Amino acid sequence: MSSAERHPVVADYERYVNPAFVKLLGTFGYGRVFVRAKGTSLWDDQGRRYLDLLAGFGAVNLGHNPEELIGRMVEFLRDDQLNLVHVGPQLHAAELGRQLAQLCGPPLEITLFSNSGGEAVEAGMKLARAATGRSHFVYAEGGFHGTGLGSLSIMGHARLREPFEPLLANCQAVPFGDLEALEQALKHRRAAAFVVEPIQAEAGIVQPPAFYLKRAQELCTKYGTLFVLDEVQTGLGRTGSLFAYQQHGFVPDVLVLGKSLGGSMVPLSATLTSREVHQKAYGSQAKFDLHGTTYSGNAFACRVGLEVLKQVQAQGLAERSARLGASLIEQLRSALSGHPLVREVRGLGLLVGIELGPTDSGFFQRAFSGVVESVSEKVFGQWLSVRLLERGIVCQPASQHWNVLRLEPPLTIREEELSGAVTEIAQLLGQYTKLAPLLKDVTVRLSEQYRGGWSFR
Repeated sequence: MSSAERHPVVADYERYVNPAFVKLLGTFGYGRVFVRAKGTSLWDDQGRRYLDLLAGFGAVNLGHNPEELIGRMVEFLRDDQLNLVHVGPQLHAAELGRQLAQLCGPPLEITLFSNSGGEAVEAGMKLARAATGRSHFVYAEGGFHGTGLGSLSIMGHARLREPFEPLLANCQAVPFGDLEALEQALKHRRAAAFVVEPIQAEAGIVQPPAFYLKRAQELCTKYGTLFVLDEVQTGLGRTGSLFAYQQHGFVPDVLVLGKSLGGSMVPLSATLTSREVHQKAYGSQAKFDLHGTTYSGNAFACRVGLEVLKQVQAQGLAERSARLGASLIEQLRSALSGHPLVREVRGLGLLVGIELGPTDSGFFQRAFSGVVESVSEKVFGQWLSVRLLERGIVCQPASQHWNVLRLEPPLTIREEELSGAVTEIAQLLGQYTKLAPLLKDVTVRLSEQYRGGWSFR
């Protein structure tokens, strides 16, 4: 029985939503129809259970369908609160704004609410232009900030940008971690904002040098540029502290949150800034409504956000992430030490990457490093994610660097689940200490899928 016959969603999704995506899933045979989720587990339509090491790209910090949160959501839906109000203060937006301000600390005090991380980044860009009167933006190469026209303008991934160019003018990229290049870009005093992530997840779990973020903020202050920190993926405990910037000894001018703020249940994001910056941008009666959307700050989403903040703190998820993340990295480094096709295990908290590629181990890797490098970049990470799926583990390579397998589980994951995943990963990589077995297995699978019409399976 074909997958489409087994579950009609495959044909419907291909016909009415995203044909290319369904065909891509059929290339290696990655296709699954997931029908249920709870905690760290997913189930497909055949009843197979999977451990989720992807967590909605960091949106599922509390785990899937968290029981306590769902109970509260049911209460919220039944108490007849006004969900959308545009002619008066929004009660729950005010409460969530207060809670966020207390957690972040001064000077972050005012919150602009949005529905997605990309929207929240663009809210930060608009805020910076309005507050500074400048039009230029500086951003870090390798950053990922969303797929709107504004956020695409401050991303360095050509594949995502090129179909939509020309984008916003006067957007300059600088190497991530390079303070000298940043100062050169800022010294002309034309930049409204420098937009950067504390860890570049989509670029392969890339961390900046020590003190980079703090010194970058000092440079921004020196030249009158707002420092906009995109913590859409790293916020709310992911890196071992509630917010990643708290480990770097500074507070940004603008903080962007999203993904897990809605508990993976509702769209919710936030852009926080100081009262001074907000006053400059939107502080008059003529400017108070220059930014906003119909559903931003709606009561239901804000109430969910409040409950998420409560549960993240009550469960100690930031501390848990720090402890389990350190253990995961240590276990992976021990299990994969000396592997000729594993360059590095790196990360912070429960945001971990395994970089694949040629090392100096072995004659073949040294003699044909270009071939090994190419296979690693284009095939290896994706192939490992397919093989791990078949072993009951859901993960993916970094979206812009397929040679980095990323592990980003819910923060509620158990230690034994992580240890089991390390064992599976080590056993699988043990089959590919040379390029030949990898190429053979990939070729066989592609041939099978080709003969089967690239079937989604």
